[in-house]
Amino acid sequence: MKIFIIHGSYGNPDENWFPWLKKELESRGNSVFVPEFPTPKNQNLDNWMNKFNVYLNEIDENTVFIGHSLGPAFILSVLEKLTLSKPVKACFFVSGFLGLLGNQEFDEINKTFTTKDFDWKKIKSSCQKFHVFQSDNDPYVPIERAKELAEGLDAEITVVSGAGHFNEAAGYTKFDLLLEKINKEIS
Repeated sequence: MKIFIIHGSYGNPDENWFPWLKKELESRGNSVFVPEFPTPKNQNLDNWMNKFNVYLNEIDENTVFIGHSLGPAFILSVLEKLTLSKPVKACFFVSGFLGLLGNQEFDEINKTFTTKDFDWKKIKSSCQKFHVFQSDNDPYVPIERAKELAEGLDAEITVVSGAGHFNEAAGYTKFDLLLEKINKEIS
């Protein structure tokens, strides 16, 4: 499998559970890509897409996307652009959201990703299965935002108690439940 892990605003490939997950998935023979996107300076959808264009030829029915925070909204835009004969295998969205969060620091740099009209029909036809994870105490993303995302995707939402924003500050340098769900999808 080819697996992409997409970080969020103010993020990078070496934070949270990303390095651990990359190592775990590679140890099972998968190719894992964790691109670094410009943030917060020069963070907008066009710049992220330009950075991601080098990977578009890698994407096929054996591809899995994993996005954290802003990552899911970016992945939705990638799925809208794909022209594949078969959909990608799965997407795993962690603390994902649509719209603005009422936090000026984040809303300003996230708006090009999250306030657009999404082509849900195209998105759903580009991926076989969607998984949405949300915490009941995320300090940035209200659970209603994750529910909106899950609704748009016709996906079930897995609510994890006390997980915060699923980041290092919340103790997430590993994410066993996510790895377990990924392994079920790709085995």
